[in-house]
Amino acid sequence: MDNTYDVIVVGAGAAGLIAAGRAAELGGKVLLLEKMERAGRKLLITGKGRCNITNDAPPSEFLKHIHPNSRFLRHAFARFFSNDIIGLLNANGCATVVERGARVFPVSNKAADVVNALMRWVSHHKVEIRYRHKVGALLIEKGEVVGLRVHSPAGNHVLHAKSLILCTGGKSYPATGSDGDGYRFAVSCGHTIETPRPALVPLETAGNMAQRMQGLSLKNVRARVWVNGKMVREEFGEMLFTEFGVSGPIVLTLSRFIVDELRIQSQVELAVDLKPALDETKLDNRLVRDLKEYGNERMSSLCRKWLPAAMIPVFLEQTGIGGGKAGHQLAAGERRKILLLMKDLRFTITGCRPFKEAIITAGGVVTPEIDANTMESKLVRNLYFAGELLDLDADTGGYNLQIAFSTGWLAAESCIKSR
Repeated sequence: MDNTYDVIVVGAGAAGLIAAGRAAELGGKVLLLEKMERAGRKLLITGKGRCNITNDAPPSEFLKHIHPNSRFLRHAFARFFSNDIIGLLNANGCATVVERGARVFPVSNKAADVVNALMRWVSHHKVEIRYRHKVGALLIEKGEVVGLRVHSPAGNHVLHAKSLILCTGGKSYPATGSDGDGYRFAVSCGHTIETPRPALVPLETAGNMAQRMQGLSLKNVRARVWVNGKMVREEFGEMLFTEFGVSGPIVLTLSRFIVDELRIQSQVELAVDLKPALDETKLDNRLVRDLKEYGNERMSSLCRKWLPAAMIPVFLEQTGIGGGKAGHQLAAGERRKILLLMKDLRFTITGCRPFKEAIITAGGVVTPEIDANTMESKLVRNLYFAGELLDLDADTGGYNLQIAFSTGWLAAESCIKSR
């Protein structure tokens, strides 16, 4: 078996599949190594199994959702963007549809169709794939990567390559193979790693208020983050109460910043506005009207006109108003308590869930040490990085997968052009 290749790609996830396919499409002899028994395992569970492929927003809007250095991706997006991955998938049997928030999904709602389309493309261009092959170390001579050591069911051996692309992912969902070994390879080459931490991750709250509402989903609410008494961020949309605290789209988006604040021991609170469409005056007018019209009803019943049933016992407990109290008995001060709580229901954030529950990883190989025009290491020649391994992450909505696709594509083109 010939163990010398033009390009070896490590990791058969979103970035790795694109990198391997593109390098082979351009005429390279390409080997794709995957330590798991199949490709695209993390892709299969993204978007709750539907796979939010990308986002149809224009580049200027797209970049606003990426942290911490979105400018680094401008060239990668210019080479391969959302319309390109959509076209590639369509051409390989996976039709797509644009949904609310410009999110792009497979028409079938099956993530497996995305993986299958990419595999058809990779296979068509004759990429060699070896599964259950775990990289042990990179081989570097005179500042240039020349190959790697691999552990496989057949034993340990050395593979040689003119270029190497690391697409090993971060640390989120480690059961899919993303256990952070790419950071070890990068450090062995002298690269700096921004501390990896969970991002797009559910949050844990103090007390049992959230837990008592477990399973309740709120739509069209506004969540504000308060750090050490100052409001710093907000999101509008959907959230969910869980057995440990809060989750859902707006919580996941806010979590990246909350996790960083918790790391420096800031006091963090999440304030939920249950009636964001109404200012205090309009909301008070509605409460007065309903209390007048339905004043004979008990508060436990009357509150159903304002709140989800699962929230009412917890809500009334926070106001100190008994559920058996009649509406017409409510004092002005008690009505005021209801109003304020509807506009500012507070939860103290105590932590986040572990990596195994995080959608992505924040942190990674710092971008100043990578050439944004090629994805090549500035420290080791012919070594390239792509995907979640980089210190780049984004909000929910398809942005993170596009980072993987674009950086993988650019790295592959750069490898072949440098031959």
